[in-house]
Amino acid sequence: MTESMVRVGAVAYDPKVVTIWEGMHQYFQEMGAPTDYILFSNYEAQVEALFRRQIDIAWNTNVAYVRCEARAGGRCQVLAMRNTDLGFTTRLLARRDSGVNSRHDLRNKRLALGSADSAQAAIMPLYYIRQAGLDPERELAIVRFNLDVGKHGDTGTSELQVLKALHEGTADAGAIGHVTWLKEVELGHVNTDLVRSVWTSPPYCHCNFTALPDFDQKLAQQWTEVLLGMEYNNPRWRRIMELEGLTAWLPGQKAGYEDLAAALFHQAISN
Repeated sequence: MTESMVRVGAVAYDPKVVTIWEGMHQYFQEMGAPTDYILFSNYEAQVEALFRRQIDIAWNTNVAYVRCEARAGGRCQVLAMRNTDLGFTTRLLARRDSGVNSRHDLRNKRLALGSADSAQAAIMPLYYIRQAGLDPERELAIVRFNLDVGKHGDTGTSELQVLKALHEGTADAGAIGHVTWLKEVELGHVNTDLVRSVWTSPPYCHCNFTALPDFDQKLAQQWTEVLLGMEYNNPRWRRIMELEGLTAWLPGQKAGYEDLAAALFHQAISN
């Protein structure tokens, strides 16, 4: 591969991000694809750096990607994503004594949501509730946990607060990502006698590596091919992939972000 250095941006939402990207840096060096990384405190700063050409590729949340795509006129390059970024869903949870069995039962109920910039715990839930014919701002009592804003829900902190509100009875229902729900159930942190999942959203996509339209397409293809060659079965790279929450890198796709784009558009015209 060419010796051109590729600069990748990532958001430092957790100390493990340094471990992940030190490992990624080493992997790309060994594969002959020189890559450096730049860490950001929030996705808004990362997006600005991408458009200022301070980085070549951004490891974006779905929210950050959709904003990039809108700003670039729908011409961004989506290079790669995790296998776990496909089929992402939001879970609507409810207390068993709340009378909430679906989205349609939320009228006049207290709904707990995570950070306002989290797709899975705020943006998408409100979008799907509107699709069910309800006006969340007028017909529901929204209980918000705007924690770690700028991280787009990556820390998961606000989702844990949603679960806490349901357990303590300060909310009737709540919305979190399915990954958090399944993990907390597995760890025994959910009292299923009190709280249950009552609805699962249609699937949508989560993170991806985003490049602007003018980033050299041959270099983008070469870099992506190297990334896709990282194997979970190789013990040298398995820990990195586990920390990043995947077992395989996949080619990027633009399908799967339509609902989020519609939700963000509605949010923009409402503000």
